[in-house]
Amino acid sequence: MSSGGAEPAQAGGQGADGPGDPGGRPQSHVLHGSPVWQSSRPGSIYDYIRVASFSLGPDGRIDQWSERAEQMLGIPARYAIGKDPVEAFVPSELRETGRRKVSEILDGREWTGLVPYRREEGGPADGLAEIYVMPSHDEEGERAAVCVVVDVRALRGIETDLAASQAVFGQSPMGFTLFGTDLKLLRVNERFATVFGGPASKYRGCTPHDFLPRPEAERMTAALAGVLETGEPVTEMQLVGSVPGEEERRRWSVSLYRLHGASGRPIGVAALAADVTGRRRAEREAANARRNLALLNEAGARIGNSLDLETTARTLLDVAVPQFCDLASVDLYQGLLSGDEAPPGMSDGSAELRRVAFASAVSDAPLASAACCVPEGAPGPVAVGAVHRYPFNSPCAGALRTAQAQIIPNRESDDRPELGAVVHSTLAVPMVARDTVVGLVQFSRTKGSEPFGERDTALAVELAARAAVCIDNARLYRREHERALILQRSLLPPGDPEAAGLDIACRYLPGTTATEVGGDWFDVIELPGHRTALVVGDVMGRGLRAAVAMGELRTAVRTLALLDLEPAEVLSALDEIARGLGGTGDGRSTARTRSGPARGALEPGRSARTADLSEVYLATCVYAVYDPVTRRATFANAGHLPPVLVEEGEDALLLDVPPGMPLGVGGEPFEEIEVDLPDGALLALYTDGLVESRDHPLDEGLQAFRAALSSADRQLEDACDHVLSALDTSHGEDDIALLMARVHGLPKDAVGDWSLAPEARSVARARELARDQLTDWGLQDLVDTTELLVSELVTNALRHGHGDIRLRLLLDRTLVCEVWDADLAQPRRRRARDTDEGGRGLQLVGLLSQGWGSRRTPRGKTVWFELALPDGESTAADPTEALLSLF
Repeated sequence: MSSGGAEPAQAGGQGADGPGDPGGRPQSHVLHGSPVWQSSRPGSIYDYIRVASFSLGPDGRIDQWSERAEQMLGIPARYAIGKDPVEAFVPSELRETGRRKVSEILDGREWTGLVPYRREEGGPADGLAEIYVMPSHDEEGERAAVCVVVDVRALRGIETDLAASQAVFGQSPMGFTLFGTDLKLLRVNERFATVFGGPASKYRGCTPHDFLPRPEAERMTAALAGVLETGEPVTEMQLVGSVPGEEERRRWSVSLYRLHGASGRPIGVAALAADVTGRRRAEREAANARRNLALLNEAGARIGNSLDLETTARTLLDVAVPQFCDLASVDLYQGLLSGDEAPPGMSDGSAELRRVAFASAVSDAPLASAACCVPEGAPGPVAVGAVHRYPFNSPCAGALRTAQAQIIPNRESDDRPELGAVVHSTLAVPMVARDTVVGLVQFSRTKGSEPFGERDTALAVELAARAAVCIDNARLYRREHERALILQRSLLPPGDPEAAGLDIACRYLPGTTATEVGGDWFDVIELPGHRTALVVGDVMGRGLRAAVAMGELRTAVRTLALLDLEPAEVLSALDEIARGLGGTGDGRSTARTRSGPARGALEPGRSARTADLSEVYLATCVYAVYDPVTRRATFANAGHLPPVLVEEGEDALLLDVPPGMPLGVGGEPFEEIEVDLPDGALLALYTDGLVESRDHPLDEGLQAFRAALSSADRQLEDACDHVLSALDTSHGEDDIALLMARVHGLPKDAVGDWSLAPEARSVARARELARDQLTDWGLQDLVDTTELLVSELVTNALRHGHGDIRLRLLLDRTLVCEVWDADLAQPRRRRARDTDEGGRGLQLVGLLSQGWGSRRTPRGKTVWFELALPDGESTAADPTEALLSLF
């Protein structure tokens, strides 16, 4: 027996590598029955189980020692040949048994057993081998023995690997298949068999054509052949097929990779398949939801921009056709158009209506009567401007009477050739405002489009309701507009805000000069430590509601910012606030009314005012906090467009900020990222009105915006004007808010930063450091006050905190002092009694500083105070008088 090189296979058989030729070609390329001689490394089972051999002579000593035995047992042949195996390799306590067994073997008995062995003379047993001894004769006829040795540890490892492979293959929740080199199935797991039916053994020898449609099977076969030939894996290949007993077609994501033997020869292809039908369905639903959200956003931006009723109706159809439907019409009660608030017959839907608008993406003809309700006395389609009535029992009259949307059953007709297509689905949606039906909108789709579903009905109701409110409020619009305009202007930051380490410029443009009211806002908020919060948001919709919601959200942002929360925490709290807007006044939020009944179907006792407040409030917002010391900004985004960064000498770049969900949706956490902003960089925050309009897609608008920023002038105000002039800002579809900041950070000589040991002498050290730093800055007038307040904060950190203390002084438009420690407990200001010896430190800080506070950090807290810089006119507070005032 040779354990070293490869041994030839028997003529007519197969090589040690299994099916295939020495070059690694698949079995299908080798003629069956032809002799195959293996000259490469075999890679057979013997390599895995580590088989070796040696032989014993008639004297019981080793006379042959294979190279494999030398490799496996670690004993060179020169140390083994000629030795008594019992004396050489068996531990002393087992030698007696070993000699007895060798004697039995030389007497002609076969023997198999586990034998411990050692690698060094006199050492303990460090291995365990299974030995199979076969008696033999030498050339002189004397008794000898041939021994086959197997490493027990290798055997146990193979057993474990086989068990693990079986578990992975059998228990995988995904379909797991193995294809041979002939592209036929060798094995499938139970998951695969469960999906396609039958036992797993049924599919052995099958091809993809046996369980996939022909086009998909051909794609699968081509992919298998490519992977087998090139070795390049295929990931997430999409396949579509059917399974027994189900009508719905399934979609699978399949990954393929080639399998190799120990010698590297391809032995087949493994396939992993995951059912992604539900995921694709969810993706389609999400895409529809995004489309509907965009449609609502566009509707909120466009509907209601005119005081003319017909113009408002045409705007509604411009939004709906062709994004939502193929044909649409708007009918309004003739009495309302003439000024009568409640004309007779409105409650039962029999009053006269006038067709005020029609739009079609398939024909210039009016809406065909074959696909909708037939007005009384109308010989054909109703023309724009015509006055008509709907029959009492018609679906359109029922929609007007019940204030509920009606899906009109499919009615095909070929007697209207002017349509150019057959209408197969129609929605009759009443226009309801303040418990009053003011008209009817009909949305129709032709063959080739999906029929209307439940989500479409809810969206149509929302679109009609938005238009109805605008129509009903036309007479009151001027008064509401004036109030909203005052509110809007009062909520935007006055003038150009200032910030440490930033030059700020901002612009706000209303959607049209007629409204000047919207939900866009921006803000610049000063935070402790000379940090600055930059905020830009957009409430979906426009008019008084959007302005009010914007004011509430802006106020909430300022309140949350003063709590010094992280950006993601600010947006999470703001999301909760947005979800509560539009409440009914009884403590219950009605922000989720979109999927509920139509606005005309009000609950008994529910007032018009309550229904009017139950508007859906959704908003997008990006919130950034800039630290001028570290020159780093932290961003969080709630469904808003990403900020743009322009570094010196570089093109404008969209920052990769996780978009998140819009405010008011709820249920999803917000993420935040940190971005280093080099000095001289330009940061731009904006709303979608700047880059999006009906005239061009969003991508083109963003590209134009980046190009305008890249070529902008170095002067910030001029850069703002350049961007607005380079882009289309007069489309009148949405408001525009633009906030730009030039980064310059705080100079290194404006920052003093020291670490102090947690010991009593650090208080004096802190006073000394503060005094020296203020002297270097030429702020001698603030030395006494700063020393006193620094002493108080460091003393509190020593007394109530733990760990090292950090002292930092920042000089910009004011002087800020920060003391950091590792304790999470926030300081609380209290009023000390006359007899108390302590408890007046924070009162003193409040008396002498312009402002003070504390905030939590990832490793503790920071307590800070702020002092105004001397201006030569006012004098700083006297520390002595402040101390005396506390007693």
